[in-house]
Amino acid sequence: MPVAGAQASIYDVCLSALRDGDRDRYLCALLTPEHARGASSALYAFNLEIARVRENITEPMMGEVRLQWWRDLFDGKVHGDAIANPIAAALLETVERYALRPEPFQNMIDARQFDLYDDPMPDRNAFEGYAGETASALIQLCVNVLSPERASGTADIAGHAGVAQLVAGTLLWLPVHRARGQVYVPGDILTACGLDRESFLAGDRTEAIDQALSAFVALGREHLAVARSQSEAVTAESFAAFLPVATAEQVFSRAEKFGAALLEEPIQIPQWRRQWRYWRAVSRGRL
Repeated sequence: MPVAGAQASIYDVCLSALRDGDRDRYLCALLTPEHARGASSALYAFNLEIARVRENITEPMMGEVRLQWWRDLFDGKVHGDAIANPIAAALLETVERYALRPEPFQNMIDARQFDLYDDPMPDRNAFEGYAGETASALIQLCVNVLSPERASGTADIAGHAGVAQLVAGTLLWLPVHRARGQVYVPGDILTACGLDRESFLAGDRTEAIDQALSAFVALGREHLAVARSQSEAVTAESFAAFLPVATAEQVFSRAEKFGAALLEEPIQIPQWRRQWRYWRAVSRGRL
């Protein structure tokens, strides 16, 4: 049932933050069943907060301090500040209401330390691990909110869906990451194409970069195919948790078309088309 009164206002702040900073998950939140919309928005807003720490700092230590604040929140060391932060207040309310364990949140925070530095992603295993602690964990947390009795049966599909989603997200953010000196494309893929961090960021060897991005897309498609093959584990009640991956296929197709040009110009998918993809996924109950 809808959240009322003061609680409604903190969840509204979460939706507002998503509307401004993560339009795709904002659209997904709007398509989430009403009884879980506030809690899902709180989870998505928390993810947005820790995902954009890098954008708001000038040196890694400042980011470490910000991430530590969120760690302390789950350790019970933040009190008045949490009440003053509506996203933190909404998150704590969600954690308590749905008896969510703190470990997934702490692991998400730890994984986001990687974002603060310019170290390249070592290999596919490291990328899949990073996706598992971030995108996949967020999907699974939303399942716990939507249909807690089914959560144990969706861990594997959430894992694969999260990797596919993160591959798509990385492709969308390539120009931004390049400007920061960050490389999320796995190092073993780059090496297989005769590239390293420096040559990838330089962007001169377009044929090799085309090959690397094609292999990266193939990794995303592989995980998306597995997630789709396991869709029987997703009930109608929990399907909304998987909505953020509904546009991955479209991103993969665009990325294969543009190749190395993605380093210069981001993939542009009109909001109406993304919104239609999410609506169609909900209507069909399929990714």
